[in-house]
Amino acid sequence: MTNSASIDLGSVLIFIFGLVFGSFLNVVIYRVPLGLSVVKPRSACPNCGKQIRGYDNIPVLSWILLRGRCRDCGHPISPRYAIVELLCGFLFVAAYFHAVGIAPSGLETALIVKFCVFFFLLLGLIFIDYDHHLLPDALTFPGIAAGLILSLKVPVGGLPMFVTRRLLLSRWPLSLISLIAALLAAVAAALFIWAVGEIYFRIRHIEGMGFGDVKLMAMVGAFLGLKLTLFTIFAGALLGSVFGLAATLSVWRKRILRRRRRSEARVLPRAWASAKLMLRYYEVPFGVFLGTMAIAAVFIGNPITDYYLRLFP
Repeated sequence: MTNSASIDLGSVLIFIFGLVFGSFLNVVIYRVPLGLSVVKPRSACPNCGKQIRGYDNIPVLSWILLRGRCRDCGHPISPRYAIVELLCGFLFVAAYFHAVGIAPSGLETALIVKFCVFFFLLLGLIFIDYDHHLLPDALTFPGIAAGLILSLKVPVGGLPMFVTRRLLLSRWPLSLISLIAALLAAVAAALFIWAVGEIYFRIRHIEGMGFGDVKLMAMVGAFLGLKLTLFTIFAGALLGSVFGLAATLSVWRKRILRRRRRSEARVLPRAWASAKLMLRYYEVPFGVFLGTMAIAAVFIGNPITDYYLRLFP
């Protein structure tokens, strides 16, 4: 992985792996929320029930050649299948180059595997939460376990420096220190999200966050450590707030136009009351924003956090 030729070949191979895993991820996204097996039966057209042939199941390429339609019945196939495959492929390539750029010698492969596993799980959770407002245990629990296990191979930061130094002087193995840091981040993130959701419920008597978000952040903590997990929480909250504000303003605008067409009185305040009512009862898929920011944290979390901390000498 030291010369450009090998890096180019590696990026092509990892992209192909990403496409293949993206194809499997489409199965996971569709079947896991329904409680179905992701292994069998084979994929079939949801309209005519015909099993998809092997040569029609090539990631992205088959969708293009079939022009987004079933070969047997001509029923449209959502372009999202190809989008998920491409996203997974590009994320795997991004993980490859990022790991090669930051990993100490000898840890490149382990870090690539860690990032790819992390992105695969997050991508599945993002789409499932968007579709069903659900973050299934079938992904979060194995994700927590995977993050903790991989922390034994790839060091995870987050412990205070004086604690890490004392443990090293006491001849604690680095792998065990890393596991402690990952476990601490997982527990701290889960407790923080649970506490915020509980406070929100006590104040507004509406569930703000489910236990799926708690388990998602435990998984993020196990993979990223405390520093990047905190970045994920606050960046995800900011992104979710922007989305909520944009959705409220959009509904407000639509209500204004509707009430004006009906020539109703007190258009602005009544439209705003409708918009606030929508926001109160609309269940925001917060896992989408947390998952998106967890991916971003891998690439930009450290420089942004370091810059922010330098503002407070």
